[in-house]
Amino acid sequence: MVKNLRLNLAIVFVMGVAPLMTLGQQAMSQARPQSRAGQPVFSVDGPGERIENIDDLKKELKAYHACTCKCGCYTHDLDVQADKAVAFLRRRAAHVRPNEKLAMVFDIDETSLSNWTVLVQEDFTYDKKASEAWEETGQAPVIPGSLRVEQEAERLGVAVFFITGRPEREREATEQNLKAQGFGGWQQLSLRSAAMEAKMAEEYKSSVRGEIAAQGYKIVLNVGDQWSDLKGKPEAEYSVKYPNPFYLIP
Repeated sequence: MVKNLRLNLAIVFVMGVAPLMTLGQQAMSQARPQSRAGQPVFSVDGPGERIENIDDLKKELKAYHACTCKCGCYTHDLDVQADKAVAFLRRRAAHVRPNEKLAMVFDIDETSLSNWTVLVQEDFTYDKKASEAWEETGQAPVIPGSLRVEQEAERLGVAVFFITGRPEREREATEQNLKAQGFGGWQQLSLRSAAMEAKMAEEYKSSVRGEIAAQGYKIVLNVGDQWSDLKGKPEAEYSVKYPNPFYLIP
């Protein structure tokens, strides 16, 4: 009888431990990926890998600007939007009402003038001192599509207003830069006053548009590269957003 008891205990012990060993082996198997035919195994973090690497993104931005990637062509995309602005101006001017004063608004940086030189120089980071030093040189090249829009506005009798986030102290350099690149017939150039420097871009720019409307103008077109250039009351009848994957101004 003792012999049988020992046998039963041995059976229970073996049957009880075996499933536990199987579970342990399964857990170890899950924690330790198995390679196939001696191939190496790599462990990656899924969520983290979905975020694009910053160095790869910078390369893509440069390729987009140079029109050398499948991601698109910056100059082509700018021209497409500029053509839409020109087409709208022609339609709208053809239906101007008596005594109606039409106006359009332009942003400057990455809309009328390009700061690509300093963007690449600063590796797509914003350095206030470097950016303002570049703007003071007055050497920013024109964005050709915007010059076409401005010239068409002048031809159609639509008043042109520039609203920029540049500080008031850069007025002379900005005026000279715009004129050197072919812009010359604008009605008004608005830069940030000291009182406005603490305001968010949307608040500042919409307040200037309000001042333009208060002068009796109907703002029919607004062209900018940031949503903060375009949104906020009063808004234009038609707003054209240029592509700008290089930086964001809320």
